[in-house]
Amino acid sequence: MGKRKSRKAKAVGVKKTKGMEKLDTQFQCPFCGHGTSVECRIDKKIQIGEAFCWNCLERFCTQIHALTEPIDIYAEWIDECERANNS
Repeated sequence: MGKRKSRKAKAVGVKKTKGMEKLDTQFQCPFCGHGTSVECRIDKKIQIGEAFCWNCLERFCTQIHALTEPIDIYAEWIDECERANNS
């Protein structure tokens, strides 16, 4: 004869963790200042990330790797703008 299946006891005081929040993909343009007009696109096949403003048509392209996110491309664009202004 077979045994009856027992129910697992629920853990007391253990909270379910929520998933990570999604990072933004639209940002403020450093040139025209328009909010959420910069979009970042990633092409993992050719390993290029592109940030562009659809308001003032400014563009920035950079090489990416497997862990690159849109926020990384935007941050690199801002860093490059600051380097150009300080030179």
